[in-house]
Amino acid sequence: MKQTDLSIYNKKKISKWLELCIVLFAPLLSVIDVFIINMAIPSIKKGVHATDAGIQLVIAGYLLGYAAFLITGGRAGDHFGRKKVFIYGMLFFTITSCLAGMSQTIFQLNATRILQGISAAFMVPQTIAYIQTIFKGKKERAKAIGYFGITLGIAGVIGQFLGGYLSDLDFVVAGWRLIFFINLPIGIVAIWLSNKYLEQVPSNTSNRFDYSGVMILTDCLIFLIYPLIQGREAGWPAWSFIMIIISFLIFSYFIKHQQGKLKQQKEPLINVQLFKIKDFNIGLLAVLFYFMMHTSFLLIASVYFQNGLHASAFDCGLYFVAMGLSFIVSSILSIRYVARYGKVVLQFGVVIIIVTFVSQIFLFSGAFNSAWIYLLMALFGFGGGLVLPSLLNMALKSVPTVFAGAAAGVYSTFQQTASALGICIIGGVFYFVLGSGTATLYYQKAFDYATTFNIVLLFIVGFLLYLLPDKKVQVDMAIND
Repeated sequence: MKQTDLSIYNKKKISKWLELCIVLFAPLLSVIDVFIINMAIPSIKKGVHATDAGIQLVIAGYLLGYAAFLITGGRAGDHFGRKKVFIYGMLFFTITSCLAGMSQTIFQLNATRILQGISAAFMVPQTIAYIQTIFKGKKERAKAIGYFGITLGIAGVIGQFLGGYLSDLDFVVAGWRLIFFINLPIGIVAIWLSNKYLEQVPSNTSNRFDYSGVMILTDCLIFLIYPLIQGREAGWPAWSFIMIIISFLIFSYFIKHQQGKLKQQKEPLINVQLFKIKDFNIGLLAVLFYFMMHTSFLLIASVYFQNGLHASAFDCGLYFVAMGLSFIVSSILSIRYVARYGKVVLQFGVVIIIVTFVSQIFLFSGAFNSAWIYLLMALFGFGGGLVLPSLLNMALKSVPTVFAGAAAGVYSTFQQTASALGICIIGGVFYFVLGSGTATLYYQKAFDYATTFNIVLLFIVGFLLYLLPDKKVQVDMAIND
């Protein structure tokens, strides 16, 4: 190879990883803003004089907007251009974050949080689609997807820590407002880097964008997610069950609508042929149950530490730092060894988390040294680091590049829907067992019951990983059947 050819090759190689670093800003910011609220809820409630129901929507509204538009965001990138959609998504995410920070009433805050979630839904799928487009080699793509998984995990930890730190800080403005304003400088940097360095991936404008599919799917997800998040808070009234039933009816109509688009040789919102890939379907189920466990644990742990064990928001944040540091270490190991040992690495991580949860049930109480919290949170982070970075790769490794945008949107929708389900179901178990109790003993009992349910979810994840093949399967034949 000539010197000039080698120089061009090295520049392209560096450019790919630079682009990856840029697009990872999207999952970083979007996930931080899911978890940063947990620690700051008391401060926000006081700052905008919110009721308990109103403050619940601060979390629920973001998840609702996020999950409802993720598939739409993925397809928008395919149709209008991933760079353009990524930059505009980041721009509106930054603007809505600032508007949330300036909110004076709970209505304003909830409205901006919904818009913030919608903005995230348009920028995050472009990250996965970019990875599958610019990394052609199997090993490189697996490594890049691993970094995406690491980013998700680290973002969750950073969100928990920043929420605790900033909510206790008053710097010119109330501390809870800083959790939204912090997105401004990061967003500006991300937009500038994106505009300058991101490759312009060709868009597909040969077919009309499926606006009708967008409306049907959005209605379906709203009718499903809203009652799942708010139904428990309202005591599961009849309307919540009616909405869930309607969501299934709408989804059935959506599938027929998309099949009709394919028969008419029109571009559907989701190419339903994607679900002929068996590995992808199993991977999605693993993602569903894992993120139900992961998100619900972070929520109930933060509530238990602060209200049950009476730790300050800042000290609670430090517990999650221990988790984050061990997560980073094991994530690096996961990326290195999953190529050699395959799904065994993920299964080992699941076993570690199960052992951690069993230990927490026996060791967490009101009369123990806080060193146990640091140790067990670090152990949880280590197990999660082995699983989360490679879980996305296991789900998408058999998906052809032509389905990159659709697969990215479906995966992210499953992830966020799973988070909402985890908060609703596992969080619901926690608050149901807790009842009106305020003593540490009540919180301990609630934590134990919720953790037991999470252990069950982990066994399901382990079984689904067992069903997944270690090597990439040929799916082109199945798709064309």
